[in-house]
Amino acid sequence: MSLDTVVILAAGEGTRMKSQTPKVLHSIAGRSLLGHVLAACETLNPQQLRVVVGSGREKVEAHLKEIAPKVTTVFQEHRGGTGHAAQLALADLTPQGTILILAGDTPMLTGESLAQLLEGHHAGGFTASVLTAEHPDPTGYGRIIRGDDGSLVRIVEEKDADEFEKAIEEVNSGVYAFDAVKLAGAIGKLRNDNAQGELYLTDVIEILRNDGGKIAAVCIDDFTETLGVNDRVQLAEAEALLRDRTNEKLMRSGVTIVDPTTTWVSVEATIAQDVTLLPGTVIGGKSTIATGAVIGPRSYLVDCTVASGAEVKESHATSAVIGENASVGPFTYLRPGTNLGANTRAGAFVEMKNATLGDGSKVPHLSYVGDATIGEGSNIGAATIFVNYDGVEKHHTTVGDHVRIGSDSMLVAPVTIGDGAYTAAGSVITEDVPAGAMGVGRAKQRNVIGWVLRKRPGTKSAEAAASAPSTDQEG
Repeated sequence: MSLDTVVILAAGEGTRMKSQTPKVLHSIAGRSLLGHVLAACETLNPQQLRVVVGSGREKVEAHLKEIAPKVTTVFQEHRGGTGHAAQLALADLTPQGTILILAGDTPMLTGESLAQLLEGHHAGGFTASVLTAEHPDPTGYGRIIRGDDGSLVRIVEEKDADEFEKAIEEVNSGVYAFDAVKLAGAIGKLRNDNAQGELYLTDVIEILRNDGGKIAAVCIDDFTETLGVNDRVQLAEAEALLRDRTNEKLMRSGVTIVDPTTTWVSVEATIAQDVTLLPGTVIGGKSTIATGAVIGPRSYLVDCTVASGAEVKESHATSAVIGENASVGPFTYLRPGTNLGANTRAGAFVEMKNATLGDGSKVPHLSYVGDATIGEGSNIGAATIFVNYDGVEKHHTTVGDHVRIGSDSMLVAPVTIGDGAYTAAGSVITEDVPAGAMGVGRAKQRNVIGWVLRKRPGTKSAEAAASAPSTDQEG
């Protein structure tokens, strides 16, 4: 089906959000409210897409430049209602074909429902078509007034509705398909003689009908698609609905989600069949999870790539690559630039940043690995620190293949540990260790005999020392 123009109305103040962020830029399920509407519209392949901006113009335009650079923006300096916004959007447009107009704060709308509206509009040769739904609580929505024959007569806004009209459950979604030429002729006839003193786009319907136009109301089954977001409560409600929709789609595609109510997956993430998501898991951004991976419980991944068979438990990762059959966690923090090879392990209380861990290598626990390249089959002992920052600049550490770094080692970058080399536990390594060598960076141990008895007399330690079998207490 052909669609010439889409106009998204996104100029509202959003005062009920009580936020410095424009309402349409608040995010749920991995996209802004406006981003969700754009994604639904883009499935229709319109020839041009216009967004009317107003409140927070600079922020909204910057966001659009990032996510939809081909969009044309129209500035509504004075907010005079939806009709006024539509007038501005069409002012320099040569009217032709079909125009779709909708709001920028309805994130539940789907491309399928928009396509259903357009299909009915074109098939019936209608002048205008309105997407509607039966809402169990229609408060706040414009009501659909139908004639005795079931045709759409007009739309009445909540503030202008009488008690009979307020009892009607069929509501306006704010989504319209118009014959562009007919709309251009009618929109200039709008008047602001209503409770809000604004130009209502809904009044165009009655104008077109009075001019002999054919008007349709296309009622969809799922009223949640019509839900707008005006405050933080509705924002949370919309996110929960999107969570449930996304999780159901994933489960039906072969993903195991143990507890869907505590599992949150971005709409931009890709989850393969036979992935298991355990309770309390969040998959954010454009993460990709391959077959057989197990994520959770209580794990948070953003913009990560997880290969098949990998396991991430009780950990946090951002912009990291986790290789095939790798094991992460518990309580691991993978920062941007981390790349774990196949069959690797980043264990308990490990933090990694801008670091590559070669196939089969392990950082089992209690370590920090920053700005490093670690080869294959190496083991980084507990409590090892890659000392990458000198207070001014970051430096790189290179660890070769099959290296054994002793526990409690400090690798002071820039430094290279050669293939097959070892470092002694407790060493501070400041110079390169050649392949096959043992790096020892610690002073010779010296025992001061009798120190406790002399310096800490009367303490529990002194009592224990005095009663212990010893041949050298007196030196």
